[in-house]
Amino acid sequence: MKKFALLLAGGLAAIILLKTIGPMVGLLISLVILYFIYKQFLKTDSTGWKIGLIIIGLMVLSATIHHLPALIGVGAAYVLYLVYKNWNINKQAAVKNEPDPFVSFERQWNELKKY
Repeated sequence: MKKFALLLAGGLAAIILLKTIGPMVGLLISLVILYFIYKQFLKTDSTGWKIGLIIIGLMVLSATIHHLPALIGVGAAYVLYLVYKNWNINKQAAVKNEPDPFVSFERQWNELKKY
């Protein structure tokens, strides 16, 4: 039942992630442009160029705000990561529960050596 829930959550997260890839790319590009505008703003000494950069920055900021629903896609990617992580933990737990035959062999071999 737990595997089914993980599969269902992972499938839903994958669908949401695929649906929001476009806005996520747009958000990333607009954030990168906004970062470079900010860096250029700090470098320049010209008042006119600073005003121009503020105007351009506000335009890019409005594009960034437009792509904020892409954060849902980032959340879906995180949920998909958690599902993948939990799926592997369940496999590793099943492997760890099986007794290792070599451990018991080593223990018995050491007991035989004592005699």
